Amino acid sequence: MEALAASVPDAGGAVFVPAFVGLGAPHWDAHAAGLLIGLRRDTRPGHIARAALESIAFQVADVLQAVESETTPLAALRVDGGAAVNDLLMQFQADVLGVPVVRPQVTETTALGAAYLAGLATGFWAGPDELRAKREGDVRFEPKMIAASGQSGAGSGAAPWSAPKNWTE
Repeated sequence: MEALAASVPDAGGAVFVPAFVGLGAPHWDAHAAGLLIGLRRDTRPGHIARAALESIAFQVADVLQAVESETTPLAALRVDGGAAVNDLLMQFQADVLGVPVVRPQVTETTALGAAYLAGLATGFWAGPDELRAKREGDVRFEPKMIAASGQSGAGSGAAPWSAPKNWTE
């Protein structure tokens, strides 16, 4: 999907709201429906793929904005899991948030954490400091645009996220 999304410079006005089972935090609307809008004659598959990736970044930004309203601003976002291997998404996320996004060398950190805990419990490792020393190879995505300017037009702001609300109510 990354190669397809990278085949275009932006989403071309396409907006994707992945509300297949409603909208979660911070919108909390179980009746919201998924939405794909902004399609035109010149819309290509790459625009739709890019809109889908951007929707992930916008959802993360919405949640972090809600978190930051209750606490201190984020200095960096540490990521893991399947989507974290997508460089285009990670760079876009850094651009939208205006803070660095840091990806570990091993992105499946749940499994790694379980292995580390098992190793600590059995005495395989002396302690947490030994595990910290093993951490290397993080990839850091620095913001390349002013925060929020990474939002490529129609996909930004509250309008796309409010359009599908109460769809089935």
